[in-house]
Amino acid sequence: MNLVVALPVMIPLLAGSLSLVFFKSHAAQRWIGVLGTAALLIASLVLLAKTWNEGILVIEMGSWPAPFGIVLVSDLLGAIMTVLAGIMGFAVAVYSLPSISREHEAFGYYPLTHLLLAGVCGAFLTGDIFNLYVWVEVLLVASFALLILGGTRGQMEGAVKYVTLNLFSSIMLLVAVGLTYGMTGTLNMADLAVKLPEVENQGLVTVVAMLFLISFSIKAAAFPLFFWLPASYHTPPIAVSALFAGLLTKVGVYALYRFFTLLFAHDVGYTHEILLWGAGFTMITGVLGAAYHYEMRRILSFHIVSQIGYMIMGLALFTPLALVGGVFYIMHHIIVKANLFLVAGVAYFMRGSYELKEIGGLWRTRPWLGLLFLVPAMSLAGIPPLSGFFGKYIIIRAGVEAESWGIVAVALVVGLLTLFSMIKIWNEAFWKAQPEETAARAEQFEKALNQRAVTLMVLPIIGLAIITVFIGLAAQPIYEIADAAAAQLLDSSDYIEAVLGVQP
Repeated sequence: MNLVVALPVMIPLLAGSLSLVFFKSHAAQRWIGVLGTAALLIASLVLLAKTWNEGILVIEMGSWPAPFGIVLVSDLLGAIMTVLAGIMGFAVAVYSLPSISREHEAFGYYPLTHLLLAGVCGAFLTGDIFNLYVWVEVLLVASFALLILGGTRGQMEGAVKYVTLNLFSSIMLLVAVGLTYGMTGTLNMADLAVKLPEVENQGLVTVVAMLFLISFSIKAAAFPLFFWLPASYHTPPIAVSALFAGLLTKVGVYALYRFFTLLFAHDVGYTHEILLWGAGFTMITGVLGAAYHYEMRRILSFHIVSQIGYMIMGLALFTPLALVGGVFYIMHHIIVKANLFLVAGVAYFMRGSYELKEIGGLWRTRPWLGLLFLVPAMSLAGIPPLSGFFGKYIIIRAGVEAESWGIVAVALVVGLLTLFSMIKIWNEAFWKAQPEETAARAEQFEKALNQRAVTLMVLPIIGLAIITVFIGLAAQPIYEIADAAAAQLLDSSDYIEAVLGVQP
């Protein structure tokens, strides 16, 4: 039995349960938070290594074979995503030690975080579309509770948009799951990959595919229903924002990659053309929103939207190289985007504001923070030799080879505008002098700084920056992992055989 496949789901569920048992002990919850996420990271790395060496792994819940029972499946894409979830969980758990207040802890911050990670990992590893829906709802409930932690007016306003659109997306997802079962009599992904091509009315299959596409595009914050993200991600505690930035939209992106390679590749000229247009508009609207705003978290939130466009572009082009670029870009982006939010949090603790016009002078007083900002910022903009350069290069090259000149032009322009936004943050927050009208407040925050707290917050930032540099300098082995994952996506025969035990 491949128990290792279930560990990334079981560990956060166990850690969350223990956090509830020790709910009145803040110290115990913090220790469980760090140790639980560390165990998740280790288990996910073991899972990736085992999947790389042995091939696709399957565990049958209750010993019921597929397609009748519930299965968890680890192919390379799923294993990669669980590793990224483990990295994010551990980094945010360490960052949370000094940054999350006792009040937030009392409202259940740590149990909710573990529940969120369980939902994310469950979505990455499930082999059943109904259970994908269940895990998405688990993470949605946890994320909503984390979003309103503290109950400020801004949080509640953002939460209304967040919940409304995500519930609409979930209803659409459930309808699509029901229609799929009505057409095929199964919900197992591997079984669906066999039976969907045999459905007589392929037009109906395309309609259902579009329902899934819209639902997952909303969850990925793709154009046009993306506005829930920049309206909400800047409102919770910064550790929560970083966790959301790294993981939540990637569940939607992962589902698009899974469904539109394994299940719905029968009408690529239609479905993937829509994805390509969506990718272009997602890039443009996101980067223009970032260029307009002067609040750090809002800028970074809009850049989540714009960068989702690159990931969808890799899927939409649907060539081997494009899928490699998409997987590579997902790996890069999760690390970089979460790290930028963590840096913004440290800047806030030093200046008392996220508004760029109210802060400044950080390079003079904290040059090391400036360097830690430049690594993920330049990587996001695609500056070599950092990870973002290779991710964008692979995707844009795939677009050139496919002669999709329009989306290539959009990707290049958006890259330049991303660099503009990062330079704007650098110039305002780090390079210019602290404005006189806010200097007194900044001085108070500087005097109140706890150096031990700052050290704990900076450690995960350094770790993520090292990973960013490593992905850039060691691009070849990362590329090989992404290439193998893309090959499994394009050829579903190994996935089907591993789950069903038969050759397709």
